[in-house]
Amino acid sequence: MPLITDPDLNQLLSDAANDDLGILADYITDKGTGRISLSSEVCNVLHQARTKNDFPQASRAYIAEELQRFGGNSLMNLFRGGAGVSYKEVLCDVAEHLKAEFRKTDDCGRIETAILTRLLVQSMEKMSAAEREDVLKDFGQSGMPMGAAGLAGMTAAILASAALRYQLGAMVADASVKALLGRGLIFSASGATGRGVAAVLGPLGWAIAGMWTVYDLASPAYRVTVPCVIQLAYMRNKPLALGHACNRCGATLASNAKFCSACGQPTGAVN
Repeated sequence: MPLITDPDLNQLLSDAANDDLGILADYITDKGTGRISLSSEVCNVLHQARTKNDFPQASRAYIAEELQRFGGNSLMNLFRGGAGVSYKEVLCDVAEHLKAEFRKTDDCGRIETAILTRLLVQSMEKMSAAEREDVLKDFGQSGMPMGAAGLAGMTAAILASAALRYQLGAMVADASVKALLGRGLIFSASGATGRGVAAVLGPLGWAIAGMWTVYDLASPAYRVTVPCVIQLAYMRNKPLALGHACNRCGATLASNAKFCSACGQPTGAVN
C-alpha cells in the first residue's frame, strides 16, 4: 500500500474530508479525463474515489505522490526518476510563480497564506472603492488604505488569526473551484460563518476567479500545482478555525477522532 511520506502532507491528507480530497483528485486527473504525465491506473483509482466520495488511505497517498511529481515537472526535475519533489519545494515554486512575498525558511502554512494574500490583494486592485471597503470590513480592517502600510496591516491580521486564514482560504479556494471545475466548495453549517465566506459569491469571488486569466497556466504542471496548493491551504486552516485541531500539538484531527493521531492527546469527541 502506498504511504504518504511527506511530513507536510501526511497529517493534512490523512485526516482530510472526502469532499476536499475530491477537489484535489479532479485537479490532478482533469476531472477524470486524465493527463499525459499521469498513469491511467492512478487516474482510475483517484477518479473512482472521487465518484464514490470515499478516499481510502492508498488513494490519499496517490494524491500526495502525484502532486509531488507534477511539482517536479514544473521545477524541471525530470531526471529524478519520477519520484517528484517535496511539497515544500512545490509550494515555494508556486509562490515564486505567483510572485508572493515569502521566505524559503517559512513553514508551509505561512507560505500558503502568502499565496492566498497575494491573490486577494491582486483581486482587490480590480474592485471598486466600495467593493474593496466591503472586503476590508470582512477582515476587520475597515477604512484602511490600499497602500503598502494598509496591506501589511491586513496581512498581519490574517497571519495572526486562524479564523481569518480560514476565511481567506475559503474565499480563494471556492472561487478557484468555480472557475476551474465548475462547482464550489461544500461548507458545513458550522463552517459557513460570517460575511467573509458568503463573499465568495460576490465581487471578491468573481475577481479572484478572473485572476486565472492573468497567470500563465499553460504549463500542464502549473495547471495542477497552483490550484492544488490553494486547496491545501484552505484545508490546512479549516480544522484550526473550526476547532478540529489538537490542543496539544496543533495536528489536524478527523471530526470524530477520540485521540490525536500525532501525539495521542484525548480530543473529547463522542461517536
